[in-house]
Amino acid sequence: MTSANDTARMGGLPHWEPADVLGKMTLSDLLFSLDYRHIAIKGILTSIVMLGLGGLMAMLFRTELAVPDIQFFDARPYMSLMTLHGMLMVFGFVIPFVVNLMYYMMPKVLGTDRLIFARGAQWSYWLLIAAALLLVISRPDFTWTFYPPMSLRVGGELIWMGYLAIVLVAISEFLAGCVVIANGWSAAKRIGWSKLPLMGWAAISEGLLLTISTPALAFVGGALMTDWLGTTALFDPARGGDIPTFMFLFWFYGHPAVYLPLMPAIAVLYTLMPRFLGRPIWSYWSGVTAFAILTVLSFVVYPHHFQPANTVSGLLERTTQILTMLIFIPSTLHVFNWIATLWYDDIPISAKRAIPFKFIIAAIFFLILGGVTAYLNAQIAVNADFVHNTYFVPAHFHAMFVGFMGNMAMAGVYYLYPYFTGRMFSQRMGNLHFWLWQVGILGKVMMMYYLGFVYFPRWVVDYLPLPQWAIPQLMLTGAAYLIGLGFIVFVFNIMWSSTRGRTVQGDPWPVEMADTPATAAAPAE
Repeated sequence: MTSANDTARMGGLPHWEPADVLGKMTLSDLLFSLDYRHIAIKGILTSIVMLGLGGLMAMLFRTELAVPDIQFFDARPYMSLMTLHGMLMVFGFVIPFVVNLMYYMMPKVLGTDRLIFARGAQWSYWLLIAAALLLVISRPDFTWTFYPPMSLRVGGELIWMGYLAIVLVAISEFLAGCVVIANGWSAAKRIGWSKLPLMGWAAISEGLLLTISTPALAFVGGALMTDWLGTTALFDPARGGDIPTFMFLFWFYGHPAVYLPLMPAIAVLYTLMPRFLGRPIWSYWSGVTAFAILTVLSFVVYPHHFQPANTVSGLLERTTQILTMLIFIPSTLHVFNWIATLWYDDIPISAKRAIPFKFIIAAIFFLILGGVTAYLNAQIAVNADFVHNTYFVPAHFHAMFVGFMGNMAMAGVYYLYPYFTGRMFSQRMGNLHFWLWQVGILGKVMMMYYLGFVYFPRWVVDYLPLPQWAIPQLMLTGAAYLIGLGFIVFVFNIMWSSTRGRTVQGDPWPVEMADTPATAAAPAE
């Protein structure tokens, strides 16, 4: 049964009043303010720019891949576009976007009315900007995982900037981890662990992931730079370097990196769903348990990323297989918690109309899609045979990164929009953006899965004109253009509505039930 704590700890009440925060921001506020609202809005807007740049690069190489043969790019510029697309999307869009949503929501949800260690969030932002500039200038072409020896053999004279950018990204994310864990921990000490909102548990989990994993990324970036300069030979096999060491270090960060945007996105979902449904999450403690298990297991399953490098199934591979299967448990706890919350009573008509709620439902769908197909990632023979070497893996992480985290990012920004601007966005354009994205993302992901099953290789600019390859590639490009069109609609909507949208008074998201609400069982504790 629900307890007296549920409404407060699950974010069931309106948290703040609408205000034109964005319109009243000065240049000084934008650059130097330690107000959590200014920091978060600046980070969110920058992440939208990163999404636009990364998406533009995707449109360019997707146009090249639409049909066989070389049309516009040869291999070198193609690889640069692919690399920058991956790095800007992972480091510049999906992780900082949802982290900045947490920056905006934590002070109200956790009851502090300020962002603890706001100066760390400020430094995290500017370091990320510096890293993005260095990446664009250096134009790396060694993929976003920058495996040696390739990453030490390609690139021009400015490629050292790319290695330095990796170090700056690691420091930026480490500082962000310190910020979120400080806020979650402070709230837990003040109000008690059993009353801590799920946003607080997510903040602690996210902070642990960031602060523990990012030092390995910083070391990898620094070692690649010194190897390239010739002062060390840690990862250069031509001079006695060790590639497996790189793989263990990089993926110790690289796999938790999957959960770096996942944890905040789940936190946003746990905060927004009760607001739209007018009732608390079904089970508080299953959410807490899932956060804890995800945090632990995310650090021990990373060797499955380099199973193809091992030709013999040994103890490490079997252990990794079992641990990877176990990580389905906390993910399933979250998903069933959301489904139960939706199921045990009528969904208000106001929620069905709300654009953020629609993005939440789509996000849950894509998390399920990306999760059930990830079962194959844990199977040693299948993984080594085709999963890692074909479009199957890009299909999986696009379902998770774009389908779940991307949709939750949009749910968050649409929800917060009246609190940013004091105005409501266009419902019609919001619906158009929603459907363009869902059709585009689903088409893209499914075509990638299909291309994986027909053994289409990753990281190729040209391919044989086989019908089972050429037709899905053309459809995949069309789906990508739908996503891009949806993004244009979204940007126009938030810009146009900031001055012409309906002014919002009071709660912008009131719960309106149907005329004859159904009776249902109370939620479980």
